[in-house]
Amino acid sequence: MTQRILIIGATSAIAHACARQWAPTGASFVLVGRREDTLRDNAADLVARGASAAAVAMHDLDHADEHAAMLDNAWAALGEVDIALLAHGTLPDQKTCELEPAEALRAFNTNALSVISLLTLLGNRMQSRPGGVIAVLSSVAGDRGRASNYVYGAAKAAVSTFASGLRARLSPAQVHVITIKPGFVATPMTAGLPLPERLVVSASVAGTRIAKAIAARRDVAYVPGFWWPIMTIIRLIPERLFKRLKL
Repeated sequence: MTQRILIIGATSAIAHACARQWAPTGASFVLVGRREDTLRDNAADLVARGASAAAVAMHDLDHADEHAAMLDNAWAALGEVDIALLAHGTLPDQKTCELEPAEALRAFNTNALSVISLLTLLGNRMQSRPGGVIAVLSSVAGDRGRASNYVYGAAKAAVSTFASGLRARLSPAQVHVITIKPGFVATPMTAGLPLPERLVVSASVAGTRIAKAIAARRDVAYVPGFWWPIMTIIRLIPERLFKRLKL
């Protein structure tokens, strides 16, 4: 059966890499995001790769009051949703957030509150149809607050915890929720950052592994998998030592 896939934050390089994994199977898509030109380019790329359809919808996802109507339109276009992938977000400037509470709150709204709104609405819609999948991009940054990006990390921690509870809630309804925790991925969002080269993967690699994790119905997927032992060690460092590290 052809999969019907809703991607929210579809201009994300990681999200499009995932979509490229599904397109050759003849999947149909609704792509939601802010940048119309990128959405249309991505839609054309997916159709060229074998997608049966790829509709686009422009939305500013910071506005939670518009989420329900956006999902109404997506369901109308697809008929039903087999996979919903939430991939929107920004990487805020930590220093600016430290100086300006309003900026910290804007970043938290984009990276956490808007995601929680969408997860709630998706869970309510999909719980009546067994077999669906809700996949949400969190981050390894949410596993522990680090001085260099704790605003972003706190937002991702909220997403991971919310997704864990939603997964437990929807499990009896046979709706699967997967939390995806990428590490360093070479994307426009991370361009120019001083990332450790050995730990960076391309968006294509990340997308391939995420699609495999969704197909395998993983609960939590670190992408790539080597981040699981790294973050396990980081979580185990005592606080009195951790606060001295420049991470």
